[in-house]
Amino acid sequence: MSKYLKINPSDNVAVALEPLSEGEILTIDGHSVTIRTTIETGHKLAVRPIATNENVIKYGYPIGHALVDIRAGEHVHVHNLKTNLRDDLQYAYHPEKMLPDIPESNLKIKAYLRYNGEMGIRNELWIVPTVGCVNGQAQAIVDRVKAGLDVSHIDDVRVYTHNYGCSQLGEDHVNTRKALAALAKHPNVGGVLVLSLGCENNQPSDFKKEMGEWDSERVRFLIAQEVEDEVETGFQLMKELVERMRKDQREELPLSLLKVGLKCGGSDGFSGITANPLVGRFSDWLIAQGGTTILTEVPEMFGAETILMNRAKNRQVFDETVRLINNFKDYFRKFGQPIYENPSPGNKAGGISTLEDKSLGCTQKGGTAEVVDVLSYAQPAVNKGLNLLSAPGNDLVASSSLALSGCQLILFTTGRGTPFGSFVPTLKISTNSKLYQFKKNWIDFNAGSLLEGKTFDETLQELIRFVIEVAGGKQLNHEKFGFKEIAIFKSGVTL
Repeated sequence: MSKYLKINPSDNVAVALEPLSEGEILTIDGHSVTIRTTIETGHKLAVRPIATNENVIKYGYPIGHALVDIRAGEHVHVHNLKTNLRDDLQYAYHPEKMLPDIPESNLKIKAYLRYNGEMGIRNELWIVPTVGCVNGQAQAIVDRVKAGLDVSHIDDVRVYTHNYGCSQLGEDHVNTRKALAALAKHPNVGGVLVLSLGCENNQPSDFKKEMGEWDSERVRFLIAQEVEDEVETGFQLMKELVERMRKDQREELPLSLLKVGLKCGGSDGFSGITANPLVGRFSDWLIAQGGTTILTEVPEMFGAETILMNRAKNRQVFDETVRLINNFKDYFRKFGQPIYENPSPGNKAGGISTLEDKSLGCTQKGGTAEVVDVLSYAQPAVNKGLNLLSAPGNDLVASSSLALSGCQLILFTTGRGTPFGSFVPTLKISTNSKLYQFKKNWIDFNAGSLLEGKTFDETLQELIRFVIEVAGGKQLNHEKFGFKEIAIFKSGVTL
């Protein structure tokens, strides 16, 4: 196996597939290249001389410019490479239609059909607090349910605690209400108790308006200040939901009802080579079956945003994508923070040097399909195809945001590993086999085999089969260990 990978013919750097030692001689593009210093796996080496201020090219695109003259065989990283990114740009729409030829599949998903025609791939029982003040009471109710009732027919029983719902103003308060209303209506839940205190900003009457239409057989409401014993009353309401859910059965449903979130975290130098392109191919495949995918992490689109803009289905979606990017830059500036304070220390240790380097790998999760819509925070996805969602890169916040827009499942790629899980199944895909072997209690699927001779077509078929199993009830590692939570996007003052 080769010791390096040059991703695009126009690249002037390659990625080390294993540690390279000083003095090693490699043949790259027909020329002998001497390694000048030790280069770790996943890091970049110059394949030819790069002059000061010359662009460093990876994936066929600039990922920054050289700070000094770089010799062939030298390590290219944060010490000699700097981002090209700057503030707001002027964008032009140059439509590019990339329609991969993907056959239709006859695969079905065994899942739960909800009252509104949506599909749930889990049948769980939740308490949704409208305010953090009742987190303790909600947990007490859940503990009583688990101890006193037969819930063997239910996939999980839990409360999704948070610290919000009061002492918030304006858009920040609205976002919290939208998020919690979306949580209460998620198709993966078969029964919900919405628990309020009664005096919070997030008033139950406003909360119900935000929810709009809901299944009255599956959603109960309780205001703690209006009953003598909210734990006893809550237990009785949950008991009704437990009995209601005994009738629920999985049935064969079409792939077109599946909505999948696309997310990465703890990325490394292989993220844009193995796991992210694999997820991109899955996204294209699912869209070809009539399904829906959602891509977020807006700050990690910076530097690669024009690729997505040119795939917009029309001028309106292009304009919305431009606003998505510029509004997120305004969000950084509003708080006096640098727009390009990225990648993270872990990313850099894994071989990612600049935000362009990270973004060009990150956005590959969106495949090649056209962008059909741009969603605001907690807005439900209604257009089938690839959607872009306004949310940050933070793993817990972004994953929650994807689920709040209706994703029943999240594909989460990682090169360094993480144990967390969102409130929907969060399928961890490793970029390298070393991580998969070392953290089998975290990682569910290995894309590192793509570096070891397995083809994308073979690996994609394995991933498709695995996703169908998970959608049909197979538990992921984070579900087995109970690592499930919600993180709300907080963006305002606290009173």
